[in-house]
Formats: sequence, structure tokens, C-alpha cells
Amino acid sequence: MIRTTCPYCGVGCGVIATPDGRGGATIKGDPDHPANRGRLCVKGTALGETIATAGRLTTPRIDGAEASWGTALDLIARRFSETIAEHGPDAVAFYVSGQLLTEDYYVANKLMKGFIGSANIDTNSRLCMASSVAGHRRAFGSDTVPGQYADLEEADLVVLVGSNLAWCHPVLFQRIMAAKATRPGLKIVVIDPRRTATCEGADLHLSLAPGADAHLFNLLLAHLPETGRIDPAFLRHLSGLPEALVAARTSTPAATDLEPADLDAFLRLWAETEKVVTVYSQGINQSETGTDKVNAILNCHLATGRIGRPGMGPFSVTGQPNAMGGREVGGLANMLACHLEIENPDHRAAVADFWAAPRIAEKPGLKAVDMFRAVEEGRVKALWVMHSNPAVTMPEADRVARAIAGCDFTVVSDLWAETDTARRAHVLLPATGWGEKSGTVTNSERCISRQRPFLAPPGQARPDWWALAQVAKRMGFSGFDWESPADIFAEYCALSGVAGGLGSDFDISGLEAADYDALPPTYWPQAAQKGGRFFGTGQFHTPDGKARMIPVTARLPDPVTPAHPYRLNTGRIRDQWHTMTRTGQSPRLAAHLGEPFLEIHPDDAAQLGFATADLAEVTNAHGRALLRVMISDRVAPSHPFAPMHWTGETAPSGRVDALVTATTDPVSGQPASKSAAVAIRRFEVRWHGFAITRSDLRPGCEYWAKAPIPGGWRAELAGTTPPEDWALWAENLLRLGPATLQVSDPSRGLYRFAFFEGDRLCAAIFIAPGPVALSRSHLVTQLGSTARSILAGQPEAARPDPGPTVCACLNVGMNTILRAIADQGLASVEAIGRALGAGTNCGSCRPELATLLSRFSSREAAQ
Repeated sequence: MIRTTCPYCGVGCGVIATPDGRGGATIKGDPDHPANRGRLCVKGTALGETIATAGRLTTPRIDGAEASWGTALDLIARRFSETIAEHGPDAVAFYVSGQLLTEDYYVANKLMKGFIGSANIDTNSRLCMASSVAGHRRAFGSDTVPGQYADLEEADLVVLVGSNLAWCHPVLFQRIMAAKATRPGLKIVVIDPRRTATCEGADLHLSLAPGADAHLFNLLLAHLPETGRIDPAFLRHLSGLPEALVAARTSTPAATDLEPADLDAFLRLWAETEKVVTVYSQGINQSETGTDKVNAILNCHLATGRIGRPGMGPFSVTGQPNAMGGREVGGLANMLACHLEIENPDHRAAVADFWAAPRIAEKPGLKAVDMFRAVEEGRVKALWVMHSNPAVTMPEADRVARAIAGCDFTVVSDLWAETDTARRAHVLLPATGWGEKSGTVTNSERCISRQRPFLAPPGQARPDWWALAQVAKRMGFSGFDWESPADIFAEYCALSGVAGGLGSDFDISGLEAADYDALPPTYWPQAAQKGGRFFGTGQFHTPDGKARMIPVTARLPDPVTPAHPYRLNTGRIRDQWHTMTRTGQSPRLAAHLGEPFLEIHPDDAAQLGFATADLAEVTNAHGRALLRVMISDRVAPSHPFAPMHWTGETAPSGRVDALVTATTDPVSGQPASKSAAVAIRRFEVRWHGFAITRSDLRPGCEYWAKAPIPGGWRAELAGTTPPEDWALWAENLLRLGPATLQVSDPSRGLYRFAFFEGDRLCAAIFIAPGPVALSRSHLVTQLGSTARSILAGQPEAARPDPGPTVCACLNVGMNTILRAIADQGLASVEAIGRALGAGTNCGSCRPELATLLSRFSSREAAQ
């Protein structure tokens, strides 16, 4: 039994892994970890299904050919050294990741900033929390998260703004809902243009005009002195209140598009509730004015003194498992390690002296968008990408993919060779993954936890810190002779003591002598303030010790144009993570939403001539995507939503970040990922298909999306040109002989083929002129069966169709739930749980269960 930490979101849940001795493990939540107290979301619960090593990158590769580690490392060191010698240190760059452990991050940062002498190291965390970092630094003088998760349970009001917490941070959402069940007086407000799953638990949902968050919190700030809510005692700890109020009063209610009664209710509730926590996430950060939005929120908490005390404060929740650790260690291009400032000569000198660095970086480096623009323009000539897939995830992803392919020399460290980015690398390095790595991560509430190994790395996979240190030594640098991650952590702790002496908030030097292997979850500051909260006493990290209130002149996104009249919102779905290299291996996680989609308002759908399950072509000047249409009033008219998880491996035409424009916040450099202007039209196809197969497949048709199922794969297909011979086409697609069973109706465009090996089904494919109507939840269970009735596409009468999966933990389908509601008179989510188990494990599906209950009740009332 190994205690470790989940590798997904920034909640940082504790996990207990029990290896089975055959390369697998059973997974459960750690009841002793303070972040989750035994809870896990469905992704965490399914971790044991995602640790298979089949298909892993297990040896280094140079230009596609296997090579030894020595040969690969020598080549990397030589090419980086030659590039630096000829073009200077700023001609090389590292693009790292919140998937790295803190020890990996530390080595990468030390090598680039202290020895190569450039700050061209940035992280994919730039895409999710850089605006929060910038807002914190402007207001507090440091990138300090003031509060802790316990504040969510101690608050009397929790405001969730730009955060679909129920899907993106489910364990935190369940902690809030459990607190509300215990204290019904706890109020929850959700501020989001979309009606997300999080809204099911809300007392008030404000469907704000997209991008109007700063206007709303400016209105709140202006409201506070009018109602006597400014804290006079806390004013002595602040500067800039008069200027912030002048700017706030330029915002008007009209900018929010809210009903006056809803706006007034929110202003009164926030102003009159002392213990209020404002949780914000990507809906705030991923904006061209994200930093101003963050400061508009911070202004309200500072003006009222509602910060750093139990049950109150602003709270940025991060999207990645070690986004916070990357911030602490200086993984961003504009920071030094331990929250020291790269622009500060005293800070630079202290770090350079500690590292015995030959040439410390003297200025901020290239932030993510600028970095790949420099790659495109040839200014960056050698690039090392670690545990990230920027050819899919960066804004204007097609342009970034071309830039990577055109770079003089690209290294990629990853678990997999077949990603959109890895396919474009000159050198591939096989890295260790979760369950194999040893190190630390820091979650959103500043809790440092250990990730401990419980599996042997496959083949020649090696830790990232080791590969970096080996390259550093081959480049002629000293100071990289660690034997283990414990050695790196000890050095990092010692450096944090130097930083603490310079006034940094980040000082964990007391951990230096700790037993690294047995390190329990540990908060910082360790003993500086009771409870680990910051700023409750009014002491900030600015030169004068006062918090700065920032004047925010709010503005909305630029108007759309007639050529691109829709504003595309992007984000995550419940059961998938980033680009699915891990979650995409689990059939259970793929069962909920198995292909890329465009959620569009009924009015827009009617105007565009869409029916449910049609295909939409979404375009703008730099990208194109084909997405399955989902018609829903959860989104506002003209503001459709699309998830960002699909890649060239799983749905080549569904790469949504190709549409995201590389517009960035001028302070933070974070891209605006939720406001791309796009055109939408119906994509006309002449046939649709659905396939299940034991073998992997890559169809050549215009649209396809695949997902794992037990024992194989499922795929949705569509094309503009039917083949002359459907039977031959199916054989070639599935790489099988003639179909064992087939049904053909050319006059109606219907074709169905089943392939058996012996008496066992190994593949089936269904073709129709429109979206194929059949029971997918039934068919995906039939691989390997002897069912000769497979081409009916439906279960036999004695076997009810469970319908699309709602509860992925216990595999409970929509039809099963609706039948139980009707037959057993179930009237609550709790009753559904008692009858079917749905919603009783991780709880992520509880909002959907509530929606099904509501729809059933409405239908019954209408009859």
C-alpha cells in the first residue's frame, strides 16, 4: 500500500495505491489526506485503468530510430551548446508542464536561468493560471494564495465565478455540498454565462454577459462604501482605495446583462455576508483582461478586510496537479525560484550565489505564446518540450504545430511517441509517468504532497530531473550531481531559506532535514501564521507592507464581426483530462461524452438549420474544427461551447484550440481561450457511421472520433463521398476478411456488417445517410460475444437498453435512471443513489441526476 497524490487537477487529492504484482494497482482515496479525506472524483477512481504500459515510449529515439540514452543526451547537449555559442542563450527554450514534479521543475529552472543564462522557460500553466499570478503580485507583492480549502466549509457564502467546480474540481465541489447539507444556511452563488453542472447546487446563478466579470466586481466594490461595508480598521493596510473606487464607478449594470433583481440580490448578499469566499478559475484567468478581473475580485476582499481569516478570502483554484509547485519553483518565464523576482538585482545575485551560477538570467524570458512565435520566426532554434502537447493545446494550434515542425532542433520528453507534438520532434526521450515518478507536488491551498512510485518504469524510461541533469553535465555545468529527488528537494528547501531572508513568503527551509520518503502533506507557511493563512493581520509583501488596490477600468471583449458572428467558449468535460493521453485509455471515462461536440443554443441551431447530432463546421482565420452538434439552452445565444480534449490521435478534425486566437492579457501573457470569434455552418455529409472493433483504427474519412471500449475501440464516422463498395470499404477499414453477417439496403443508404473470428464478434460497422440511430451503450459491450443479433443495433427485448452513461463510477445509464424514477417513484438524488448507486461514489454525476429528476417532473406535469 503506497500513499501518493492524484496526477490530475490542482485539488491534490491523496491516493492509496495497492500494486497487484502484475503491473497494475487498485486505487482508493486516502482518508488521511487533508485535501480530499478519502474522496476521489471519477477520474481519480479510474486511475488504475490508465497505468498500462502498452504503447509507451520505452527507448530514446533520434529522427524516429531507436538510440541509446548516451547518444541522445550527447546530441541534445551538443546541439544546445552549439546554438547558444552561435546565436546566444535566448536562441534556446524549454516549454515545461504542470505535470512535472517540483524536483523536475527545479532542475529545469536552474539549468535554463542559472547556467544557460536565459529565462526562456515557460510552462503550460501559463495557459491556466498566469493571470492569477499577476493579480496576486500586483495586489499582495507576491504570488500568495491567502486561504485554504477549509474556508470553503467555514464560509457562509461561497461565490464560484468562472468555475465549473462540479466537473473541473469535483472533490472541492463535494466538500462544499457536504457543508451545505450540514449547514443549510450556507449560500452558493455561481457566476457563469453557461448553466453548468455546478449551477445545480446554487442558490443563485448569475448568467453574466461573457467577459463582464470585472464590471460585476467593480459594481460590487462601488456598492460596498454605499452600504457601509468598507472595513475602517483594515484600511491602514491598504493603498489605492480612492483610485480603485473611481475606476469601479465607471462600470454600469448594463454591461453585465443581468436582471436588476438578480444583480441587487448578489450585491446585497456579498456585502452583508462577512464570511465569504470567492472561488475563481479559468473563466476569469483565460481572458485578454484576466489580470484586471482577478484584481477586481481581490479589491472587494481587501476593501472589506475579508481575507486571511477562517471562512473568507479570494481563492484561485488551479487546473493542474503541480501548477502551484511550478509557480513556487520559478517555472514561469518572469519569475525566479522561491517567489523571487527576476527583475530584482538583489534577488538575482542571491540565487546566482547559491547556485554558483555562471550567468544568471537578467530579464524575463518568452512567455508561452511569444515563445512559439519566436520558434516560428526562427529566433528560438532549439526547443525542449516536457510533458506537454502544445501542437494541440496552444492557441492557434495549427500554427504552433507548423512552428514546432520547422524548428531547427526539437526535443520532446513524454510517455508516448504518438502525440501531435512528439511526432514533430527530432529527439524523443522516454519519461517516467505517474506511479513511476518520485517527488513532490503542491496543490491550490499550498499543501506539499509526495508522489511516490509503486510501479517499475517500462523499458528505459527515466525521470525528467535525471535527463535534465545529464544534459547539464554534458554541457559542462557543475552543480547537477544529485543522486535522488530527495537531494534536489533538500537543495530547494535551502534556497527557500535564502529567499525567506530576502522577505519572500515562500520559505520551507524547515523541511530540509525532514524524512523525505515519509513526508506527510505539509502546508506552507509552516508556522508563520496559525492555520497557514496569509494576510489576516494585514501584513503584505509589498515594499511598504500594504496591499495595493488596483484601479480596474473594465472592458468587454471586442465585438464579433459579420464574418465571424459567434463567440466560442472552450473548456473541459467531466471525465476527461487535457489531451487524454491518460484518461483516454479508460473505457469507463470515455462512456460519458465520447466525441468532440459543439453545445449550441436552440435559437442558433434553428437559424443554422441544425438538428441534434448533425456536424458543425466551425472556422475562423486560423483554424477549423468539425464538431457534433448538441442543442442546449445551457449556453447563451451566439455563445456556443466546445471542449478542448481531442487531438490528432482521437479526432483530428476536433482540435478546438486551432480556433482559439493567440490574444493574450498584456500583464500576464495568458491567452484568451474563451472568446474566439468564429463562423459556424452545417457540414454536409452523405453518410454517417458507427463502428466497434477489437483493433485500433484511423479512418480516412472527413470526420472521425474514436474512444476506448472494453476490449477495443468505438468510432463515430462521417464522410462526403460514399465508397463504391461498402463491404470492401469495411473490410479495408477494419483490416479483416469478408463480413460474417451483413445487411444492405442501397435504396435507403443503410449498410451493416459484423465480423466474427470463430464464434466471437471482433468488429461491427453501421452506415446510414444520417446520424446512426442505435444503442451504443449496448453495442460497446458486445465485442467478444457470440451475439448473432448484433446487426439489430439494439438489445434484445429481455435486456433493457441502459442508455448513455451518466454515472461513470458505477456504469449507470440514463435510461436505467429514468425507468427507476418512473417505476419506483424516486424523488431525490439521494433516492436514486439508494436504488441504483448512481452518485454515491465520487458524486460528480449528482448535478446530472438532479437535471434528470427535474426533466422527468416537468414532463409528468405537462401530461
